[in-house]
Amino acid sequence: MTEWTGVRAKRVLITGATRGIGLAGAEALARRGAQVAIVARNDARADDAVRRIEAAGGSKVDVLHADLRSLGSVRALAADALGRYPHIEVLINNAGAWFKDRAVTADGIEQTWALNHVAPFLLTTLLLDRLKTSAPARIITTTSDAHKGKLIPFDDLNAERSYRSRGWTRYGETKLANILFTLELSRRLEGTGVTAYCFHPGLVATGFNHNNGVLMSTAMAIIRPFSRNPKKGAQTMVWLADSADVSKQSGGYYLDRALGVPSRPAQDPEVARRLWEVSEEQVGSASAVHA
Repeated sequence: MTEWTGVRAKRVLITGATRGIGLAGAEALARRGAQVAIVARNDARADDAVRRIEAAGGSKVDVLHADLRSLGSVRALAADALGRYPHIEVLINNAGAWFKDRAVTADGIEQTWALNHVAPFLLTTLLLDRLKTSAPARIITTTSDAHKGKLIPFDDLNAERSYRSRGWTRYGETKLANILFTLELSRRLEGTGVTAYCFHPGLVATGFNHNNGVLMSTAMAIIRPFSRNPKKGAQTMVWLADSADVSKQSGGYYLDRALGVPSRPAQDPEVARRLWEVSEEQVGSASAVHA
């Protein structure tokens, strides 16, 4: 298998790259010579992001459009990417949000779970064959230490009975799902040349949680002086995409460019396998990778 040589001249597809650590990461990857494609829902933010990323790297940036809370939109996004790109070497699942109020998508899935877990699961599995033929290739998913102290609520996946702490518990459950997804994905990809990683960016001062009203925006403003800037928060993402040092460490949870230790439930392979199977049922189709 060919050794990893960094992101130069490689196609990188990244969600959640119109602001925050996604945008900072896309700028850094463009400076390293990556062919960056971003996924956006808002045209104005996409235009601004493209200007910034192209100024950083000097090469054209593509924009693909999707509402990642919609299964149909994720499928259309995957079809668009497959139609455009004969090679995809890096997929970065970075989009995510915390919603203080419970809501259900048009697909009948609680929206935090839909955006933070189901969308990256579906997008990744739809693109897996292309990633395999592009190997060596990498899949990177943004998670959080908010997963600690949480369990996957298999008996209440849609949070119908409980949506505690203004959605914070639910957010943590989705971040645990990101880690378990990475663990099982890595197992299923052994020997393919495609590796999978997840990372915690730290407490970052971005637009995160400003969608939840004045109280939450005020809280984020209070903690801003103690937070990292987006460039610092994106460093581990960029390192995982570019560095050859992690080629043989697939499946890991990273922070500050080092292998970390997630919670005990996040290390359970049986839970990871069960979550994968449940996620397949939720998206309504078999995945492109098999046990």
